[in-house]
Amino acid sequence: MAERGDPSLAHLLGRLGVVEARVRAAVGARRAADPNPEDPFRGLYLSEDHVERLLTPGEAPVPSEIEEGMLPAVESAADEAELAGADLRLRRLARTFGLVPLDVELLLIALAPDLDARFERLYGYLHDDVTRRRASIGLALELAGSPAAIASARHRLTRGAPLVDGGLVLVEEPERPFLTRSLRVPDRLAMHLLGDDHLEPTLTELAAEAWPSHGTDPAALARAIDAGAMLTYVRERAGSSGRALAAAAFTQLGKTVIALDLARLVQSDEVGALADAAIREARLVNAGLVAGPVEALIDQGPAVVRHFAEADWPVVLTGHKSWDPTWSRNVPLLIELTPPGAADRATMWSESLDGDAPADLAAEAVTRQFRLGPEQVSRAATAARLQASLAGRPLEPDDLRAGARAQNAAGLERLARRIHPDVKWDDMVLPPETRQQLEEVTGRALNRDKVLDEWGLQGSSSRGRGITALFAGESGTGKTMAAEVLAGELGLDLYAIDLATVVDKYVGETEKNLDKIFAEADQVHGVLFFDEADALFGKRSEVRDAHDRYANVEVAYLLQRMESFDGIAILATNLRANIDEAFARRLDAVVDFPMPDDEHRLELWELGLPAGVPRADDVDLEFCARAFELSGGNIKNITLAAAYLAAMDDREVQMADLIKGTQREYRKLGRLLGESEFGPYYAKMTG
Repeated sequence: MAERGDPSLAHLLGRLGVVEARVRAAVGARRAADPNPEDPFRGLYLSEDHVERLLTPGEAPVPSEIEEGMLPAVESAADEAELAGADLRLRRLARTFGLVPLDVELLLIALAPDLDARFERLYGYLHDDVTRRRASIGLALELAGSPAAIASARHRLTRGAPLVDGGLVLVEEPERPFLTRSLRVPDRLAMHLLGDDHLEPTLTELAAEAWPSHGTDPAALARAIDAGAMLTYVRERAGSSGRALAAAAFTQLGKTVIALDLARLVQSDEVGALADAAIREARLVNAGLVAGPVEALIDQGPAVVRHFAEADWPVVLTGHKSWDPTWSRNVPLLIELTPPGAADRATMWSESLDGDAPADLAAEAVTRQFRLGPEQVSRAATAARLQASLAGRPLEPDDLRAGARAQNAAGLERLARRIHPDVKWDDMVLPPETRQQLEEVTGRALNRDKVLDEWGLQGSSSRGRGITALFAGESGTGKTMAAEVLAGELGLDLYAIDLATVVDKYVGETEKNLDKIFAEADQVHGVLFFDEADALFGKRSEVRDAHDRYANVEVAYLLQRMESFDGIAILATNLRANIDEAFARRLDAVVDFPMPDDEHRLELWELGLPAGVPRADDVDLEFCARAFELSGGNIKNITLAAAYLAAMDDREVQMADLIKGTQREYRKLGRLLGESEFGPYYAKMTG
């Protein structure tokens, strides 16, 4: 806050003194013409004398000699202060917003009651209405020495003029005739002129920190803005930060930065008013304005985006979608970011951990499967420190991965079931070839930056950096468990997509739901899992009716969307032949899950009844593995059912329990209960 000795405040108060002199002159003129100045009810009614005075043509007030001498003296002192290097906020405001001298006069007249309460009562007297305590347009023009009948003067307080468009003066009570509408100056403007630089209160909830930029050089953007680029749109990819890039560019230009996180908007927010306040704030403090993600505005229509995009001030918008020309009449500078490389991520982690990690803990290597930007890395580092402090030990790799997972947005959980992986490789029984393929998929996820970026195999391809695998096999062969193991090996969460929330009978709705899923998936660090994927990724068919046409459109959309997906997606199907052939080219791996043979079934039976489960001597798992051709899921159901039967009687698991469990599983599968399969245990079955 400025002190009284501050030249800027002295200039403001000097100009306010000029307004006071004009008000005194106007009050004197009113008193001289008032037929009954002592009337205690003046302003509450109209007397006959008052009506007669209103019908008598008046003359424009003549500035007093005192006033004529004050203004040059105030401005001469201001000239000297600026020559000495002082920053006079009122003059800087006039230059920034393109105000002419009449605009400054009108602004000060409207501002006066906010700086000195005496003006409230004086304006009430001049209005002849004790309830009108702010200057009206007519009174402001009169005090500024400009006749109300001059159109150019009236225009200074209409849309299209800098005072109104810049949000410096608010014209209220639009239902009133033009000259009697009240003028108000926003509180933030008054505080700014008094020397306060705190952020506009309505913006504090959206204010975001601008983190250091890594990867893309901000110098090019700085040059473009300096050359006159008013609107820039930075399209972000996972792990990149348009906010950080824009902040670095504005800093190079010597500007401060106002960064807004539009994801924090709530439904009740007046976005247009917020945008106007943000632009006014940026102009007041000579700051660059950065706002995003633009997706938070799109659902409210293009007009909302235009509030930000059509400002007469440098604005950088960020988002993940492609720029839509309907969002603004201004043509933006378009920048598409690439994700930061391994070296940039290592720098981000090093800066965020600031020496808190042990020397042998390579944070970037531990978290390279996470596509984190600067802000997310900083927050992940903080979360990791908290995890380590809770356990009372130094930072460990699991702390860093847990901190990275904690940065996942919650939006995808409305469309999918989030699973934190608990199973490991040793919990699965798979043929060597299947396990090798799964390990290769894991290796792809861990090393894609090296292959695509360092080795340059991404090339000029427009395809995303995502990894897509198809898990094919009969029900119960371990596809879901394998997806969980893969996610766990990468330190990621698994998001199982609920097809009930995706497929919609109405045309176009399925595509919208899928777009929401992929858009949210771009904001999380996890593995997408589409079970029964043939329901979505089925073969396109010959078009015989409208239903076929729209079904094919859905598949075509999925093909395009999968091309641009940057994450990890696993499709699971019981019927591989039903998957559209066009997906084959887009799949990075096809992993077959065969039915287990005798040897693998025995391992599954042993896993189903681990050492902690009491077994009777008659339990013959080798017979079960040899006789019953079942999948791992079926075997798990049987051993669980047998364990419950034994627990109910508080005894060991017996062979009879396993036979009963197998019998019920066969019935669920619709299979015959043949004596040839159950052999000597056939008699242990009950009805």
